[in-house]
Amino acid sequence: MDIKKLKKAASNFLERYPGGFYHPEMIEMGKKHKMDKMVALAQGSFAKQNFKNPDEITNSMLKIVTQSSLISIFEKPKFRDFIKRTPPNDKVLIAKGLKELLYGNEQEGFEELLFQFQREKLAKWTLMTVFQAYFNPEVDVFIKPTTTQNIIKELNLDLVYNPSPSWEFYESYRDIINQMKTKIEQSLAPSNTAFCGFLMMSL
Repeated sequence: MDIKKLKKAASNFLERYPGGFYHPEMIEMGKKHKMDKMVALAQGSFAKQNFKNPDEITNSMLKIVTQSSLISIFEKPKFRDFIKRTPPNDKVLIAKGLKELLYGNEQEGFEELLFQFQREKLAKWTLMTVFQAYFNPEVDVFIKPTTTQNIIKELNLDLVYNPSPSWEFYESYRDIINQMKTKIEQSLAPSNTAFCGFLMMSL
């Protein structure tokens, strides 16, 4: 990890935007992502008691994908069609996987969702990470392939990116992102998604 380069990028960013993500320009830029609204939607929709109703959970997943600025316009209709045609028994498994991911054995939950999404060729990093990125924004990470590959390259991270999602990569990347946050001012990391946005803009 190139700490020197990270700190230099942080210094340059703060020089241009004093206050980091609390600078007026950054606040304005952040409005299009509606992060607070999406976090509230995810945390409310995926409250533990709601998992008694798998249909409600999968509809909430669709709502989040549809409203998210992080998901491409090409992935949204494919995910909508996937949820619409998924039979009730498979919705139970999807909801179970998400519940494990958010509240239980993260690896088991991740791999259950991966299995379900793979059946419809929807096992994309973005769709695999958007739910926990909103649900637990200060710990979990959203993986956007181009941004992630650039961060790995520019900061010389000891990771090998693979376009096929895996728990091993996710856990390692998340650990490194959370380590890096401790090296810079908190105004650059109100959430992990914002922190990765700072890295995308600065490296």
